Amino acid sequence: MQPKITILVFGFLLYFTCSSSAQKIAMSFEEAANQGVPFEHLDSLYKSAVHSDKDLAVFKSPDEQAKLRRAYAQMLHDLGIFLKENNFHWETQVRSFNRIYFNADGAVDYFLYNFAPEQISTEKEREFKQLLHLFVQHYSFPLKAGEKFAQCSPVKYLDR
Repeated sequence: MQPKITILVFGFLLYFTCSSSAQKIAMSFEEAANQGVPFEHLDSLYKSAVHSDKDLAVFKSPDEQAKLRRAYAQMLHDLGIFLKENNFHWETQVRSFNRIYFNADGAVDYFLYNFAPEQISTEKEREFKQLLHLFVQHYSFPLKAGEKFAQCSPVKYLDR
């Protein structure tokens, strides 16, 4: 029986510009900045998956954007299943913001996250980071593009 996981994705952001040679890294926004790879730098290297100006987007048509939304939601759902299969429990609803940088083949280069203040203990975040790192090592986004791209969104994680 497949475990039930609910991850609510809100506000598919349209203004996101993000390309870099990276190795599958999962870390908080703060860690990325401290390690010399702030999101502003990554944003200058990766093209936006979607954008209000279609010329600046990787996925331009409404059909491509709909496929992207479905694939992105499925990726977050798959992450939830992976976490549950690895005995990770949120214990309560947790808010986060993710910015994910993909190579042209759909592999994750960087998965940056930021939890809302006081949403998660240091130990729970450490456990999440370890599992997220394992997840991005093997996960491939189902959509491919001719170039590196990025997508972001606020997320609510919770156990079901």
